[in-house]
Amino acid sequence: MQLLSVVLSGGAGSRLWPASRQAFPKPFMKLGGSTLLQQAIERGQACGTGDLMLVTNQDHQFLSKDVLRQMSDPPSTTFLLEPRGRNTAPAIALAALQCQRQFSGDTVMLVLSADHLVPDVEAFVASASEAFRLAQDGALVIFGISPTAPETGFGYVEVERVSRESQLVKRFVEKPDLATAQEYLATGRYYWNSGMFCFTAASILSALERHAPDAMNAARHALDTAKTKGNAISFDLHAFGLQPDISIDYAVMEHADNVHVVPARFPWSDVGSWPSVANAQPSDAAGNTFPDDHVVAVDTTGTHIQVESHGPKVVAALGLRDLVIVDTPDALLVAHKDSAQQVKKVVDILKARKHETVHLPAVVHRPWGTYASLKEEDGYKVKRITVKPGEALSLQYHHQRAEHWVVVRGTAIVQIGDVEHKTLPGEYRYIPLKEKHRLTNIGQDELVLIEVQCGGYLGEDDIVRLVDTYGRV
Repeated sequence: MQLLSVVLSGGAGSRLWPASRQAFPKPFMKLGGSTLLQQAIERGQACGTGDLMLVTNQDHQFLSKDVLRQMSDPPSTTFLLEPRGRNTAPAIALAALQCQRQFSGDTVMLVLSADHLVPDVEAFVASASEAFRLAQDGALVIFGISPTAPETGFGYVEVERVSRESQLVKRFVEKPDLATAQEYLATGRYYWNSGMFCFTAASILSALERHAPDAMNAARHALDTAKTKGNAISFDLHAFGLQPDISIDYAVMEHADNVHVVPARFPWSDVGSWPSVANAQPSDAAGNTFPDDHVVAVDTTGTHIQVESHGPKVVAALGLRDLVIVDTPDALLVAHKDSAQQVKKVVDILKARKHETVHLPAVVHRPWGTYASLKEEDGYKVKRITVKPGEALSLQYHHQRAEHWVVVRGTAIVQIGDVEHKTLPGEYRYIPLKEKHRLTNIGQDELVLIEVQCGGYLGEDDIVRLVDTYGRV
């Protein structure tokens, strides 16, 4: 039996703002020492999957590669790079078509979400083994979570009776209102829909052909017109956009008659809100969760505090009850846990205002490294820039700003005009307005540089790229 792990790494995780942003979404958040994406990949490896197919946004490929580089035993990976989000039916259809072409139709696909938390990997492997057996017999398998509360944020799966045994699914139902969710919980006939699946490539493709032929044909066209470079498959924007925006539940699972549910005999969280993040962390005697010793809590209970700062920052909490406080260098969230699901409304308001904190995190990741704005006032901005060993920024110039660079760690080549300058820690370079320039790390360690921009306009769109390693010209 050949096993393939398919990890769906999409979604913005807007309910975890301000830590999760469009350019740095939830799969790249760390919980328990590693990113959720890495945990999903390792979960598949623990089940015996030798290869990985990672479906992600094309702008997140370099972030995903960074995660794989940090793993001690990264799997052989094929990237399916989406130009924009298109829901789970197109993602799974493309993955199954590529699986059939690259491996075989008999390959068992374990489809995982990149942003779930499953702390008991051994128990997950046991449930997955049962799913593999059913999938080999032609079943479409979903992992069902025994509900612990009348949750309105999940879809539900109805069965004859919730038990420890796998069984046929009677029907799928979408996210209910509170009264309906309470009724589901009382009947003992419903699981939460985890969004994790298992089937052979041939079985899911056959089901798509039967129940969603338009989605199947559009996916086939998108893959036929895609371009392959190394281990990455990139899709034409127009062809990709012809696929319907529909979930695999709506497209297939609600109509198929061979869907089985395997009960999840492992703890699970979709980490869909800040209270979920808090519940995934050890708490003190008062039920507070904060990750380090920079928080002082007095007469405070049930409160989650998370601080992301460019430098050490002390946070003092006095007389607080059941709050979420998330402090980043450019945004602060204070919410009652009962209102945590409404964080998405905040994001929607900020999005309508075209506010930068919706898209970019305080530390912006790029294929070559990172940058962070430390200070900005009229006429100047101060940044901290890091460059990975062997990487280089684009050869570029700016219409409305000059720049001052000081290397503080590592060894750089600074190109100004047509002249290259080797630059060591403590040394300074000036880049005049409209002068072409480039920064390259020629050392073995991370390069760290402080940049001071001076000018009347300091926006990130004032960059004219002349040469770029990453195809952004």
